[in-house]
Amino acid sequence: MTSITREECVALDAADPLAALRDEFFLPEGVIYLDGNSLGALPRSTPDRVADMIEREWGRDLIRSWNEAGWWDKPRTLGAKVAPLIGAGPDEVVVGDGTSTNLFKVVVAALRMSERNVVLGERGNFPTDLYITEGAATLTGAVHRRVDPDSAELSAALAEEDVAVLTLSHVDYRSGTLRNMPAITRLAHEHGALVVWDLCHSAGAVPMDLSDSDVDFAVGCTYKYLNGGPGAPAFLYAARRHHAAAQQPLSGWHGHARPFDFSSEYEPAAGVSRFLSGSQPIVADAALESGLDVWAKADMEQVRSKSLHMTDMFLAAAAEIDIETITPTEHARRGSQVALIAPEEGAGYPIVQALIARGVIGDFRDPDVMRFGFTPLYLRYVDVFDAARALVKVVTTDEWRQERFAQRAQVT
Repeated sequence: MTSITREECVALDAADPLAALRDEFFLPEGVIYLDGNSLGALPRSTPDRVADMIEREWGRDLIRSWNEAGWWDKPRTLGAKVAPLIGAGPDEVVVGDGTSTNLFKVVVAALRMSERNVVLGERGNFPTDLYITEGAATLTGAVHRRVDPDSAELSAALAEEDVAVLTLSHVDYRSGTLRNMPAITRLAHEHGALVVWDLCHSAGAVPMDLSDSDVDFAVGCTYKYLNGGPGAPAFLYAARRHHAAAQQPLSGWHGHARPFDFSSEYEPAAGVSRFLSGSQPIVADAALESGLDVWAKADMEQVRSKSLHMTDMFLAAAAEIDIETITPTEHARRGSQVALIAPEEGAGYPIVQALIARGVIGDFRDPDVMRFGFTPLYLRYVDVFDAARALVKVVTTDEWRQERFAQRAQVT
């Protein structure tokens, strides 16, 4: 931080092409929010949009809204709004269900498309990915293996010629490490494996192009960088070339070719709609749509440039106090978060709590990882400067050692 002043940060904010988008969000006074990588801030349009859906579409128009308000098509219309953010075609993405459910669908579908029997997962991945992948493998009689995707172990495992599906997170949830999607996908394909990417920590955080990267399947949540709200429905991507062959296991009514024929026999819908299952959360869809409409005004390259500048600033502050970082310093390998290791064992949680008491909200992940997410749509450079100063103060003065900061809450 010695290389930049607060006044220079104010100047950067004045010149920021994304600055106007901050006004699209409700941000509490006195709070610097560095946890948008866990739950995004509330768009100002969301309360009115949800109220209108409840009071007018549901309250007044009742069941007619399935047609008149477009409820039935929400999985596809919202999917088309997600598509530009991930480099997909509008007919390759649907929104609905949760990340765990969607991951199960695509892993099983990919296994059914292969004569091989190994699902290769990522050691240390977010738990739901590990649990779901292991469960899918058990149910299908496949074998579940785990490797370190950031080492030669990945290439060696793929070379064994029995891997049907590779499942990886695009950005690691603990460290913020960004994986080379095109290169890894190409490597897996060279060895005959299909690839499923988890985009939970990258959609809305880093530019990507699933089509150009030749990705097979992907899933992601919408309540982080996409600002859909707590528990917002997830999205599912299936490459157009796989639509005809893919058979997902949760063959529900909404994924039927002609749902209102009420046939007793299942026939999958054409295209990505075959990955739908049951009725969608229409109230939550209304909240998500508000977030996606804000994103339609953003340029992802500007978002990425600002994110890297902000994370550079915060990493420099961590270096001042000689605190360990596990986030890559190379831009090409960094997502939109900074992950720090506490200066001594057990200090991570109380340091985060001490920062929260100062109005700087980050979060904690075992073992002793302090995470700080950078969301360029509503975060200012001056916010990053002030948050970094607070971090230095909390650590160097031992403020975090106060007993009140050690009391663990249920959600960390």
